[in-house]
Amino acid sequence: MKNNSIKNDEIGSIGIGAMIVFIALILVAAVASAVIIQTGEKLQQNAQQTGSETQQEISGKITVTSVFVWDNTASYLVYFETAPGSNIIDETTVQYQMTCEDDATNTYQYVSDDFTTATEFDETALTNNLEPGIAYAIQMDATAGGDCSATSVGINSQVTLWIHVENGGSTYETLSITDTSRGAQVI
Repeated sequence: MKNNSIKNDEIGSIGIGAMIVFIALILVAAVASAVIIQTGEKLQQNAQQTGSETQQEISGKITVTSVFVWDNTASYLVYFETAPGSNIIDETTVQYQMTCEDDATNTYQYVSDDFTTATEFDETALTNNLEPGIAYAIQMDATAGGDCSATSVGINSQVTLWIHVENGGSTYETLSITDTSRGAQVI
């Protein structure tokens, strides 16, 4: 006599349920790891782009070491270098801008020019390039277009100086006029 009764095997159904949960966990882990890898790649690309942009900005920048009143009716003497890590910079690609308020008339003044008159610190004429590690000087005309000279803005005034390098960085300095006589340091 054969016993053809069907028995419920609960142990087998628990194993199938565990296998379904195991497969679901593997799928969730695969999706999570794909998201983590994709996020890591995106972060790396952003970091490389930011690093490249920063290097480009730093590799073409001017560092101002000191500024003096040179001719109280017309100019400032600026000592500068290229920033650390800079490449050779063509002086014709460097521009300066000064903004100020005229003490007598309370009018906004704007002055700009380029660095083609820059010389090495020892007064050697340039060969059209600003090289790293060399100190340079330039007599900035403070009356080219407007008048931001020391006597024009007056004592206890400020002149904003921007130096821009084409396809490079910009330098911002504030000249604090505490004395209008020749040789007075303003930075």
